[in-house]
Formats: sequence, structure tokens, C-alpha cells
Amino acid sequence: MSEGRLSRDRNLQIIFGVTLLAVMAVSSIAPALPAIVRDLGISKLQVGLLITAFTLPGVVLAPFLGVLADRFGRKRILVPSIFLFGLAGTACALTRDFNTLVMLRVFQGVGAAALGSLNVTIIGDLYSGKRRTAAMGLNASVLSIGVASYPLIGGALASLAWHYPFYLSLAAIPLGLIVLTALRNPEPRTKEGLRDYLGGTWGHLKNLKVAALFSAGVLTFIILYGAYLTYFALLLDESFHVSAFTIGLVMSLMALTTAIVSSQLGRISAWFSEVTLIKAAFAIYALALALIPLMPSLWLLLIPVMIFGIGQGVNLPSIHTLVAGLAPMEYRAAFMSINAAMLRLGQTIGPPLVGLLYVYGGSDAAFYATAGLALVASVTAILVGKGLKRRR
Repeated sequence: MSEGRLSRDRNLQIIFGVTLLAVMAVSSIAPALPAIVRDLGISKLQVGLLITAFTLPGVVLAPFLGVLADRFGRKRILVPSIFLFGLAGTACALTRDFNTLVMLRVFQGVGAAALGSLNVTIIGDLYSGKRRTAAMGLNASVLSIGVASYPLIGGALASLAWHYPFYLSLAAIPLGLIVLTALRNPEPRTKEGLRDYLGGTWGHLKNLKVAALFSAGVLTFIILYGAYLTYFALLLDESFHVSAFTIGLVMSLMALTTAIVSSQLGRISAWFSEVTLIKAAFAIYALALALIPLMPSLWLLLIPVMIFGIGQGVNLPSIHTLVAGLAPMEYRAAFMSINAAMLRLGQTIGPPLVGLLYVYGGSDAAFYATAGLALVASVTAILVGKGLKRRR
């Protein structure tokens, strides 16, 4: 099936909706962070809590939700998660107290904990081989379109008031109904007892290839959510004194570049293995992050932004494809959920880690340090390449 025909698959289109929801709650509020700092009278370090509070529940809950999805079915976990995400996110728009806002972000994070793993789990269930790689690439492209669009939409809404971007979470309610009534996905059929299931899952997990892929994901999200989605917005505000909408526009360029590149992953993977693409991606990250402090104007800053987008376009879908291929269907949700927990761990520690560098070392130290972290991640990718064969 060609990528064009694959993109018209109704089940995949519904999963695209879940993917767009999963990335909404960070990228849509990123342009509002400077306004939240000013209007609520909080510090630049505190504002990172709005990201950390949202991502931390996923670190703890994602593996358990994956086990439940393997045992009881994907939709039984996915649908309630979508509704909780929508209700808690909408409530965020109604508060003007920072502590309450952080608490509501925790609840929204509980709802989001399964979204970023079950979407790719279901893709892994629906497709195999080259079609799986192409579907993961299309899903990553849709994700990037969301990451590109949400800062624009969030920036425009934040120009009116900082709390308006949180109203976007209302879209989760109709999506939850669509998933409940229209998604036709295979569900795992297993008669294993819980002990045998956990033993089988652990048997697939205790693998250097798996550990290396999980590590690569953690480092990717420390870089993405710490340096780019949180403190890059503050850098634009402080260094170039631009509006929230302009911040969203600049950040969207990275995601748009990612969307274009990842939409072609099916074709790119015909020439390069997923492992090779991961290695290249981390080298590209390092280059982009090292260039950011050197750019003297907003227009020149678009160069490293686009370079970063190229790396992102091949990295995450390649990681997801490889992880999905390392587990059979009856263990896949647990696998993908543990991977998602690792990604959430990166999301969670990224903002405070880069925030400390930003506050005490300055913006240059923050971006140079994350460039160095990208080089560490490239070493991790080399370890993956020693034993991981190309999967189709």
C-alpha cells in the first residue's frame, strides 16, 4: 500500500487525531510561558513546572497503563484517558492561581499518560514491515504538523490572554466519542496468567537493544522539551523581544520541517536503516543547538531551527518503529508504554535541568550543554547499531 493510500485508512486517521491530542498540551502553551511568568508573578524556573507537572504522571503511570492495555484491550484504556485529558485541560483555562494550575496540569498529565504510547502501539498492531515504517512516518508527520500548528494557534490565543490556549483541550471530548464508536483495531488475545505475562514481557525487555533505544528516547526528549519547547521560547522573548505569536511562528518552522521530512520516511528508509537515521539525527541536533547562540538575528536563527527539524523528522519515528518491532502484539502495549515512560522522563527532567543551566549559566550555556548531550546520544545510537538489524 502506498503512503497516499495508507494515509486514507480510517483507523489510521483516527490515530492521527489521538497523536494531535497527545502533543497539544505542551506545544500550544509554549508561546504563553513568558506571559504566564509576567502575569502570575512567577520565576523562569517555576514556569518549567507547567511542563514537568504534565509529564511526570506519564513516567509513573505509562508502564501500568500499558500492562492494562495488553490485558484488557487498547480502547478500554484509551477512551477514559482522552476524556480526562480534555476535562482537566479545560479546567486549566478557568483558574488564575499558579498552584491550582500546576495541580490541574498533573491531572491532565494522568489523562495524557497513555496517549503517546497507545497511538503507536495501535499502529504497530495494525501494520507490519515496510507499511509499519511508513505509517510511523506519517504519524510523526501529523505529530509535527500539530507541533507546528499549536504554537501558532497558542501564540495567537495567548496574545489575547495567557489562559486561552488551554481551551484547545476541549477537542478531546468529540475525539473520545469517535475513538469509542469508530476505531476498528485488533485487540490482543491472550490466556496467559499475569505472572506468565509479566515474565514474557521481562524476557523481551532484558535486551541491550531495548535499553539503548529507551536511552536514546530519554535523551531526545530532554533536548526537545528542555532546550527547545521550553527555554527557546524564553530566549526569543529576551533576546529579540518578539510577540507570543512570533514566538509561535518561529517554533512552528521547526515542526513544519519535521513534518515534511517524516512524511517521506517510508522512502528514506528504503535507502538508510532506522539505526543509521537515528545516528544522523543526533549529530544534526548537536549542530543545530550549537548554532542557536551564535545567531545574531531572528532571521538567521531560522537556520538552526530548520536543521533541528530535519533531525527530529527522522529520529522519533525510527525509534518507535524499532521498539514496536521488538515485541509481539500481546506484549506491545507494555513495551511502547515503557518507552513512552522513558520519553516522559526526558520531558520531565528536561525543563528543570536546562532551566538551571539557563538561569545560572545563561542561554549560551544551556544550548551548548544540550548540544553536548546530543553527542552523548549519538554514542548511544552507535551502541544500538552494533546489534540491531534493520526491521521492516
